[in-house]
Amino acid sequence: MAELSTDTIRTWRSALLRDGRSEDRTAKAYRLVRAILNTAVDDGRIKRNPCRIKGAGEHRTAERPTASVRQVYALANRMPGRFRVLVLAAAFTGLRWGELIALRRCDVDLPGRVLHVRRRLAQLSRGGMQAGPPKSTAGVRTVALPAVLVRELRQHVDRYAAPGPDGLLFRGEKGAILRRGNFGRAVKWPAMVVAVGLPAGFHFHDLRHTGNHLVAGSGATTRELMHRMGHGSMRAALIYQHATTDRDRAIADALSDVVDAGRAEDDGSDDDSDDQDDGDGDDGAVGALVPGGLMAR
Repeated sequence: MAELSTDTIRTWRSALLRDGRSEDRTAKAYRLVRAILNTAVDDGRIKRNPCRIKGAGEHRTAERPTASVRQVYALANRMPGRFRVLVLAAAFTGLRWGELIALRRCDVDLPGRVLHVRRRLAQLSRGGMQAGPPKSTAGVRTVALPAVLVRELRQHVDRYAAPGPDGLLFRGEKGAILRRGNFGRAVKWPAMVVAVGLPAGFHFHDLRHTGNHLVAGSGATTRELMHRMGHGSMRAALIYQHATTDRDRAIADALSDVVDAGRAEDDGSDDDSDDQDDGDGDDGAVGALVPGGLMAR
């Protein structure tokens, strides 16, 4: 470990990219090695972390496409009946594929308008399906249902869900556990998404992405987004909180209302604000002080 140098790390990283690893995976691998070597520095095993390649641990994934509400319903309407609510739930609850197909009758509280996310189903490399906890502790959560989904879900449960408290909500035509590949082939997913005006390559997971954008646009805080998404860190939630045109317009409208209300309160009074001085002779920007050399220590 002590013989590792920045040149060694640079050669290793270049080899990953040359051998066809994606920039995203390479950045994740670099961050993992950097974290391990940071621990080695803390433990006194090495004096300096050789992972000092600027920007090597960063990668900005291309923005995934989102669907409009109209496109979500158009896609749901083209699905076989048993899969209609699966599409709507993916878009309007933000659950992951594995969380959705793991939902049972006992996980749904229609009077309380909530879903209890307690587990997920994952497909193993050999093809088997395995039930387990969600991806993280934050993944175990209770998600409120929008009113528009409650009636749809009630009808779906009555018609398609397996019997008993542990009966699966979403199943294949013959009652089997849903598998992503079989589902895609059964509904002809690639053709369906193009037929409703979505770009070729629109994934089922992009419905979750769509739902997260809708929630962010509705004014949810970062913490509220984190809870609904089942994420323990702010990083993913912040992706959805970049300004959108509609949301920015709503903010501007609200600001206008505040200004109008303030002007109405002052209506009829003298405006002498131009003659006032705030007593501060320097209103210039204050530079941000950033300690250097912290990234790789």
